[in-house]
Amino acid sequence: MLCPRVLKSAVSFTCRKFSMGQISQQGKVPDMAEVRNRLREIVGASTNWQDHQQVLAERASLSQYLAPSQDQLPAKRMKDSMIEAHLPLGSQPALREKYLNSHNSVRFGRILEDLDCLGVLICYSHTWNEELQRSPLQNIIYPDCDIKCTGHVTWVGKTSIEATMHMSQYQDGAYTDVLDATFVMVARDPENKRAAFVNPLKPEGPEEEAIFHQGEVNKTRRVELSTASLLKVAPTAEERTLIHNLFLNTLDTRRVSFRGRILPPNSVWMEDAKLKGLEICHPEERNIFNRIFGGFLMRKAYELGRANACAFAGCRPTVVAVDDILFRKPVEIGSLLLLSSQVCYTEGMYVQVRVHSEVLDPLTRQHNTTNVFHFTFHLEKDVPAVVPQSYGESMLYLDGKRHFDGTMRNHC
Repeated sequence: MLCPRVLKSAVSFTCRKFSMGQISQQGKVPDMAEVRNRLREIVGASTNWQDHQQVLAERASLSQYLAPSQDQLPAKRMKDSMIEAHLPLGSQPALREKYLNSHNSVRFGRILEDLDCLGVLICYSHTWNEELQRSPLQNIIYPDCDIKCTGHVTWVGKTSIEATMHMSQYQDGAYTDVLDATFVMVARDPENKRAAFVNPLKPEGPEEEAIFHQGEVNKTRRVELSTASLLKVAPTAEERTLIHNLFLNTLDTRRVSFRGRILPPNSVWMEDAKLKGLEICHPEERNIFNRIFGGFLMRKAYELGRANACAFAGCRPTVVAVDDILFRKPVEIGSLLLLSSQVCYTEGMYVQVRVHSEVLDPLTRQHNTTNVFHFTFHLEKDVPAVVPQSYGESMLYLDGKRHFDGTMRNHC
C-alpha cells in the first residue's frame, strides 16, 4: 500500500490500461483528466481547499498501515504498473486551446505537468496492494494531433521508484515517438517525516532484466553526480584550466592588471543573461496533498527558461532535453515563489539554461531553495558565448557545461 506521500526527487527527459480498478468506461483508454481524478481517489483528496486541514489531521492515522520492511511487501512485475493515457488534442478543440502557444505549437510546459501526474500514478500502481489497501525531443509536438502516453515502473530501491514514460503522437495514420521521460519518486510516511518501504520489483525475462539494470546504472549516475557536485568538491584540473583561459581572454592587454576586464567579441557577460519571475502560490495550483503541484513548478520554470533563451539568442528556441530536476522541498500554499533563470553555457547553436526556484517567507525574509531545473535548447543560429566574471559564475558555467555535455552524449 502507498499511504505515504510520494515526493519527486529527480526528473529527466530525453527529447526522443489502468490496473488498480479501471477508471475508463467501456474499455476506453483514459485521458489526463481521468488520471488526475484517479490520483484524488487513491489519496482521498478533496477538491475543496477548505477541507485540507481535516485531511492533514487524518493522515497521521495511516502510519499503522506502513510495512515495517520491504520483505513484507509482495514483489511486483513491470507490467503491473503499465499505464496508458491519451491526450485528445485532435478531437477536442477546447482542450487544444490550453496546449496551444503563440507559435501554433504545443506548450511544452503543459506536457511536463501531464507527465508529472502520470509518473505519480504509475508509482502508486506499483505500490497498490489489493490485499493490504486501506484507504531530448526527437520530433515536433503538433497541437492538433492526439497524444498517447504509456509508462511503467522500471526500477525500485527500498524506498524509491523509477518510472519511465514514453510519449507518441498520432499523425499520418500512425503513432510516432516524441519523447521519453524518467521520474524518480521517494515514498514518505503520511506525515512526511521519514521514508517508507515500497514493493520490490520482479523483472521477467532478459528484456526486463536489461531495463532494471539500466535503472541501477541511473541510480549510480545520480550518486556520482551528487558526489562530484561543484557545491561539494573543487573543479577538475581540466575545468580549472578552462576557467583560467576564459579569465585570460577577458583581460585588457593594454593594462598590466587583473582588474581590467573587457568583453571578448560576440560574447555576453553572464550577469546580463538572466531573467527572473515571481509567482504567488494560490490554492488553485495545489496537488492532492495540498502543496503546490510539482508539474506547475516545472511548467513555470520551463516557460521562464525558454523565454530567457529566446531573449538571449534573439530567435525561437526548441527544447532538446530537460535534465535532472531536483525537488528539494515542497512549496506551501501562499508562498512567494521566486524563479531565476540563467544562461550558464552556450556552444554553437545550443543554450544551456539553469532555473533556480526558492521560496521567500515575507515575514522572516528567509529564502529557501526548493528546486533546480536544467534545460537544453537548440536555436536557429549560432549564439554568443556567455562569459563568467566571478568565481560563483564560473561554477555555474562549469555546471552548465557538465549538463550540456551529458545531454550531447545521450543524443549521440
